[in-house]
Amino acid sequence: MPKKTLRRLMPDPGTIKNHKYLSLLGHRLHDNNLWHLNRHSAAGAFAVGLFCAWLPIPFQMVAAAVLAMTFRVNLPLSVVLVWITNPLTMPPMFYFAYRLGSFLLSKPHHYQHFELSLSWLSSAMTTAAPPFLLGCLVLGLVSSATGYMIIHAVWRWSVSRRWKLRRRSR
Repeated sequence: MPKKTLRRLMPDPGTIKNHKYLSLLGHRLHDNNLWHLNRHSAAGAFAVGLFCAWLPIPFQMVAAAVLAMTFRVNLPLSVVLVWITNPLTMPPMFYFAYRLGSFLLSKPHHYQHFELSLSWLSSAMTTAAPPFLLGCLVLGLVSSATGYMIIHAVWRWSVSRRWKLRRRSR
């Protein structure tokens, strides 16, 4: 069942609540809805985590934590899902976001000769930033909605399967 698997993988809420850096969040961190695991909180956490994974910003985990507290979904699950984008997966994911944004904006791909300088970076960002950011936004929204619906469906299937097994065992 997804609930047992997710509970086993999640960190202990007491450890997180007492973390010295997370104490800056104050009483909001002690909201029980942030630690409760049910179909709605898990699906919402997947939506938040997958959306924040596509944000091209530093400290994606902070954004996921703030959104999890705002929408009152499972906090640890939201923060952990951000690690889908890690140093190994980030380049292909963000390249795909750039290609999708270029396609949506009907702009050709700009492949410039790479040069490690501030002037090259600023000129490259003026041409690459709009398609890249649009691609990240679209992929974030699509993966967020897809993750939400898949978790809802898997959770519901798992519960109905357990009910059927329970009825058969009588």
